[in-house]
Order: sequence, then structure tokens, then C-alpha cells
Amino acid sequence: MQDLAPILCHARVCRILDANLDRAREGLRVIEEWCRLGCEDAELTATCKELRQTLAGYHTPELRSARQTDHDPGTALTHPQERDRQTLQDVLTANFARVQEALRVIEEYAKLTHADLSAAAKTLRYRVYILEQALSPQSRQGRLRRLHHARLYLVTSPSDRLLERVEAALKGGLRLVQYRDKTNDDQTRLKIAQQLQALCQRYGALFLVNDRVDIAVGANADGVHLGQTDLPIALARQILGGDRLVGRSTTNPQELERALQEGADYVGVGPVFATPTKPGKAAVGFDYLQYARHHCSIPQFAIGGIDASTIGEVIAAGATHVAVVRAIMDAADPQQATQDLLQHLHEGNQP
Repeated sequence: MQDLAPILCHARVCRILDANLDRAREGLRVIEEWCRLGCEDAELTATCKELRQTLAGYHTPELRSARQTDHDPGTALTHPQERDRQTLQDVLTANFARVQEALRVIEEYAKLTHADLSAAAKTLRYRVYILEQALSPQSRQGRLRRLHHARLYLVTSPSDRLLERVEAALKGGLRLVQYRDKTNDDQTRLKIAQQLQALCQRYGALFLVNDRVDIAVGANADGVHLGQTDLPIALARQILGGDRLVGRSTTNPQELERALQEGADYVGVGPVFATPTKPGKAAVGFDYLQYARHHCSIPQFAIGGIDASTIGEVIAAGATHVAVVRAIMDAADPQQATQDLLQHLHEGNQP
């Protein structure tokens, strides 16, 4: 009987490896589907696929033959948290944990029988940590991805119903908000910025602060938007931290080139039409918008006098991202106005 012990041990280790290879591959597939169809990120999708196929290469017939699902006491075990997924982030977090735990189990048990698999599992586990960071909404890469997908950008204006109007727009699908306030004292601005940040976080939207890097830091904003006379981008990023976003207003090719050289994450392009939010600023029309479209690789948000009546011609001129103020802030129904603008952007940018 003693001679059977190593054989029995080997079989049980193979069973453990088989179960955890399944778990890791299944979790990676869940993550891969979001990278492919949710993020539409070819690089991250390819990473997930490579990780999954690498594990598949180690999932040999020997390990599969050790499977005994009908004798597995774990199949009947569950926990309420396994059924509780309130947000997309919950789904991703749960599946990253599943993959990482499975890889750790594989790494330890494979030391007994499959040293090459153990070494591979260790390497893959660290790559999964990096992948998780890349998909984190708070990472730089995560914020840049969300910025790219946020086609509509609300720049707020003073309002007695500011939070109510912003929340209505968020309910309508808005995913990018800039708090712009030139009148209130600093303590009031900070308080409002903190309230807006919490609101945007609840709806999964990016939140930026206009001009004031200090208030952006105090409100834990996702970044800051700077005008031509504001801080250099490098200094703003040094204060904010490398994971935060920095945008810059531009009105001509020269300002655009400087913003790109400074390392802006996105630019505002305009004002396309004359607007009371920028008194004294001449409209740049469509020529500069089209120039930016062809000479700028980062997101460009057309801004200035854009509303439901003008957004069609702005899109026709080449805009894929649009920023608005009054079109939402002064709308009778900010939620419906947001939905209408997003519908225009969706239809106008179909391939």
C-alpha cells in the first residue's frame, strides 16, 4: 500500500492542476471579452488571448484525465458574494482574483510534478497583475481609455441646480465632466468639486477641474483642464501625479503643436462658433477643426457654441469628440439633451 502513495499523490496533484487551469482560463476569457468588446483594445485583447493560450498549452491530456467533477465536494459550495456583481468593476475584480488565486495554486502544486508549469504560472501571475493595473479605472491607461470613449464632454457653468443638472446628464449617458467656476471662493469651489467628483465616480464618469490644479488635487479629480496662460503641463502633472489627465485649450495650429510637445492627453479645439462663455474670442470655424483632425493623434474636443442645432455640421467637418456648456446646462431637460447629443455623435461617427 505504501508503494501506491506516490501514485495517488501524483493523481491528486494532477487533479488540482486541472481544476485550477480551468479556473484561470475561464477567468481570463471573461476579462478578454471586456478588453475585446467593451474596451475595443486590440493590445489588451491580444495579451489576454496569449495568456489563455499559454495555459492551454500546459493543459495536457494527462491533467485532463485526472478530472473527477462528480466527486468534487467544492461544486456544491457557494457564497453570496459569488452572485453579487453590482458593477462592471465587480465582475473584473472577481475574475482577476480568480485567475491570480488559480495561478498561485498551480505554481505551488506544480512544483511537485510539473516544474515547467510551476515556473510558467509564476511568470503569468505577475503579467496578470500588470494587466489588472492597465484595466483599473484609476490607472493612467484606464483613464486614457475612458477619455477616448467619452465622445461628449460637459463643461459646467454656474447654476443653483448644478449637481442636479450634472446628475441628469450622467443619467443620460455623459461620461466626462469638467467643473468650471470663475466666481466662487476657493472653499466653495473645493466643496462643489468634491461633490461633483463623488457624483461622477458613482456613474463611472471622468471628472476634471478647470484651471485649478490645487482644487483638482483636493477633490481627487481625474485630472485638470488648462488654458493657454495656465501652468505648464509638466508642472501640473508633477503636482497631480502621473496617473491623472491633463488637457489644454487650443485655438490654432501653433497652440496645438505646443500642447502636443508638452504631452497633453487631449486638446480642446475652438471656439468653433462664437460663444458667450469665451467673450472676445473669435470663432475659429471648421478650418482649424479639420487641421487638428489630421495633425493630432490624441482626442480633440470641438468646443464653442455647439448644440443640437449645430452638432451635425461639426461632426460633418470631422469632429469625433465634442464639448458643450449651454447645450446641457441651459437645457429644459439635461438628461434628454445629453441623450440627443450622444445619439448625434453615434450616428455621425458610424463607419
